[in-house]
Parts: sequence; structure tokens; C-alpha cells
Amino acid sequence: MRLRFTLPLISWFLAVPLLVLCSSQTAAPPPDDYSGMYSFLREGEFVQITIENKGSVSGFISRFGDSESDRGTFLNQFFKSGKSEGNKLDFTTENVHGVWFAFEGAFNRGSGKKPDEEGYYLLRGALTRFSTDTETKVTSQVTQVDLKSFPRDAAPPQ
Repeated sequence: MRLRFTLPLISWFLAVPLLVLCSSQTAAPPPDDYSGMYSFLREGEFVQITIENKGSVSGFISRFGDSESDRGTFLNQFFKSGKSEGNKLDFTTENVHGVWFAFEGAFNRGSGKKPDEEGYYLLRGALTRFSTDTETKVTSQVTQVDLKSFPRDAAPPQ
């Protein structure tokens, strides 16, 4: 009779630490996937960002030209270089019509509640616009920007 009460008691003492151990080793949430489209400077403009293996980044900026020769024309400026480490992002675009951009910043959670809502991620940082004039003099202008993510599976604005 004594063995009948001892066996369940021993089983209980062995099971409790095992349950505690298993519950404390829950799987870590998957890392954030920051790849996607983000707003740019003006309505209708956007940045496409793809974070690839080992933190390399590809993408492009689609924007309206603002010089005399391309005003109102839609331009695509592909990334010349880019890297991502954790939530940090840096990229530089190719020169198109004497203008190129460099960005240094970080991804943050935005006001969107789910990835299929606008602003789920917010890309915040310093955007530098470089331009050359007819005498090839380079000027730069730094702007602090907050670029909102587009809803996942959304098409670019028309």
C-alpha cells in the first residue's frame, strides 16, 4: 500500500521541474522581416527594400524628378550599396541625372497593429540628397525622415 502512494508522489516531483524547464524554453519569435515598400518624400514616391542573406541590401527609390530636364518624370534610382545589421540600415543610390541619395537609420515599430496595415514599420534616419551642378560641384542636404511601411502585399501608389 505504501508503494501505491509513493510512486505517484515521485512521479509528481519529477514532472514539475520538467514542465517548468519546457515552458521556459519556448521558441524565440522569428526575427522581423523589414523587407518591403516604404513611403518616400512626396505622395506617390516610394522606396523598395530587400534585405538579403548576411545583411546585404538591394532596392531602389522611385521618385519624381525635380530638375529642369526631368521635372515630373518618374525616376528609379537603384541602390549602389546597402547593408543591414539588426534593425540598422544604410544605403546609397546610383547617380541619376546628377542626383543620388544616402541613408543611415533604423527600422522601428510604427503605429500599424499588423503587417498588412500602413506604418507597421517606421524607417527613421538621416537622408542625404547629393546633387551636382553644371560645373560638377557637389552639394548635399541632410533631412531627418520617417518613412512608413506600406501594407504587406500592397501595390505601389498610382
